[in-house]
Amino acid sequence: MTLWLEIKRRAWPVVGQGLAAATVAYFGFHMMTGDRGLQAYLRVTGELEQAKTLHAELKAERQKLEQRVSLLRDDSLDPDMLEERARALINLGREDEVVIFYDHPESADLRAGKLN
Repeated sequence: MTLWLEIKRRAWPVVGQGLAAATVAYFGFHMMTGDRGLQAYLRVTGELEQAKTLHAELKAERQKLEQRVSLLRDDSLDPDMLEERARALINLGREDEVVIFYDHPESADLRAGKLN
């Protein structure tokens, strides 16, 4: 009986330390791999950088398109731009002109019906 009491007396501090270590290990594991852990943070940070890059590219493209549209407005009509658009719409050229057609990847996708 004294052996059993001695084991119980010495086991309680070990059990407490074991529970504390298990608790720290549990929270440490979820700090690294949980939904709001370090790995999720790094993934979201990478996605944010990709989104910022895409935003910058789209913003530059939009500014380029807005510049082209501004050339077609009534208050600042560019004759060269007007002639270019008129020829593209009616699909005509002068007799002394040479027209070279080349395929854009975007136009091939549009013809195939693949819109993003």
